[in-house]
Amino acid sequence: MPDTPPALPDFTQWPSFPFEGDLRIKPLDDPAPVEPPRKGEGYRECTACNAPDEAYIWVGERWRVRAMDRPTGLPMVLILESRSHLDLGDLPNLLAAELGVMTVRLERAIRSLDGVARVHVNRWGDGSAHLHMWFLARPYGRLQLRGTFLSLWDSILPPISESQWRENLAMVAAWLAEFGGRPLAEPPRIQWQAPSSLAESVGREVVDVEEAVSVIESEEERPVAEDEAAANESTEPSGSADEPHVTTTTDESVPTGDTTTSDEPGALGDAQSGDEPAQSHVRDGDDQPQPAVPDDDNGPATAAAGKPDERRSRAG
Repeated sequence: MPDTPPALPDFTQWPSFPFEGDLRIKPLDDPAPVEPPRKGEGYRECTACNAPDEAYIWVGERWRVRAMDRPTGLPMVLILESRSHLDLGDLPNLLAAELGVMTVRLERAIRSLDGVARVHVNRWGDGSAHLHMWFLARPYGRLQLRGTFLSLWDSILPPISESQWRENLAMVAAWLAEFGGRPLAEPPRIQWQAPSSLAESVGREVVDVEEAVSVIESEEERPVAEDEAAANESTEPSGSADEPHVTTTTDESVPTGDTTTSDEPGALGDAQSGDEPAQSHVRDGDDQPQPAVPDDDNGPATAAAGKPDERRSRAG
């Protein structure tokens, strides 16, 4: 006659139970005559004793707090460990009293995080002889995660983002450091990335800024191509001393029509090109060209007296 399978316990019908469907209870193994040693017992090395302080998010004189090696499904999962290789029942009175203080302090630090409703504190100790207390944060509003199966849900839920995870670690470490010890968890680096809708406008602004900067640069700092340099040489002001086509004279007997004709294309053409005003080619002094058309009001009296024909032509 086949054995009748045992009935499923009532908690399989709880809303917090993470599984559904056809379930079977595993057969129970026979008791082991001798339990195997835990980590830190017998010939097995202690992982906590060999871990450096850099593997923890906060360290103190007698206690250390570490996190998982990657983001978890819950907002926060932390482990409180004693520096001394002791189990819970082996703690002296000083460490036993400090364990209560550290438990309350760490629970408050985790509960201060955004989106955390409760903090579950668990101690199993079946895997390691070194005292370690688990702290699991239940997300706010996730009523289905209440109760016994929160540790199972941590393995089922998708992990939170790494940036949020690191930020939570840094906040808890800073909270604990307010009472002593040293925080080792660093906040994530800020990612200065604009949304795609703003990327194009930012790119245009960068181009505009680069163009504006190139405009205000001095000519000595800007590279000049050979063809541009040749063009600049051809458009130099005609009044410069190294241009042979400029005729300088102080003889008032020269006919006035010569100063306005096209015999000097350099002086007139450069002024009409728009690069510089025409007055830039006219300078005072005996060794510089005289104005092409002297002003009646402001011009020198000698120039006006020496050119009567021009005054009559202008008046006409």
